[in-house]
Amino acid sequence: MTVTVNGAPREIDDHATVLDLVRDLGLSDATIVVQRNDDIVEREQFAATPLAPNDVLELVRLVGGG
Repeated sequence: MTVTVNGAPREIDDHATVLDLVRDLGLSDATIVVQRNDDIVEREQFAATPLAPNDVLELVRLVGGG
C-alpha cells in the first residue's frame, strides 16, 4: 500500500504499523515524533497503530545540542 511520509509517497507492507515504518526508515523510535493524519501517535502506541492506504505521516527526529 502507499502512504505519504514527509510529503513523499512510500510503499509499505499491507499490515505495517507505525513502528514498522519507523524501523524500515532506520530510525529509533525513542527519538522520533510521528503525526498520522493530523494526530500525534504516542510512542507507546507505535506498535499497536496500523497504517492504512493513503495515510499522511510526518516524522520528526529529535536531536539534542548545546
